Amino acid sequence: MSAGMFEPDSVTWRMHADPSMLIGGMRALLVQALHPLAMAGVEQHSDYRADPWGRLRNTVEYVMTVTYGTTEEAEKAGRVVQAIHKRVRGTDPVTGKTYSAEDPELLVWVHAVEAHSFLVAYRRYGAGRFTKEDADRYVAEQVRVATLVGLDPAIVPSSVAELHDYFQSVDDELRPSPYSRDAAKVVLNPPLPLPLAFAKPIAWIPGAAAAGLMPRRLRAMHGIPWVPPADAAVRVAATALTKAMGVLPDPPHVRAAKARWARAEAA
Repeated sequence: MSAGMFEPDSVTWRMHADPSMLIGGMRALLVQALHPLAMAGVEQHSDYRADPWGRLRNTVEYVMTVTYGTTEEAEKAGRVVQAIHKRVRGTDPVTGKTYSAEDPELLVWVHAVEAHSFLVAYRRYGAGRFTKEDADRYVAEQVRVATLVGLDPAIVPSSVAELHDYFQSVDDELRPSPYSRDAAKVVLNPPLPLPLAFAKPIAWIPGAAAAGLMPRRLRAMHGIPWVPPADAAVRVAATALTKAMGVLPDPPHVRAAKARWARAEAA
């Protein structure tokens, strides 16, 4: 059994264990929702409204397995996602176009937004020094993740510059819809299950921080108002939250991966 797709000295290992990834994940959801075909698939084939925390939990589990699991576990997780994608197809009521979750263009969109969102969230709220070289290395490392869902690495952005070029190429396809605005409401004001009701006073922070990391034009598509004083207040609150989360013990996936790599190096 191989130790994993990413080594302990990878940028991916460092970033994905950081609490800022929660904010990055929420930013990704906000941006991804502005692609009508991608949002139609979520709206018509998921229960995110009824169970947003379940969807978030599944996404976190996938990211942690791919990052810190063995190569075999990562590949298995990718096959599960591909099997789900085979069933996700239909017609988008906003554009009238048909869609399929197996469409490489949609897969690249979801991948690129997620990688970019994790990157900008870590740059703003992550712990430790982070260089331009680190950013390029992270985007290049994430191409491996894209292959797990069936993408040809040749069409996946592999640097920050390529990410920016890609987003410019799809900019005209983005637009708001009733579905995207409903999704934004869930992200910005997530319903809390009863055991987490105590967290209601701070539950707004990750979503607000995520919105603050979006370009102004995309925030406007969601109808999210934003003024400089709000941005400053959100930064202070989100920085305090991520620092508090940063003192918590490593998640189980990370602890298991560290032990596995230590055994591999000692062998």
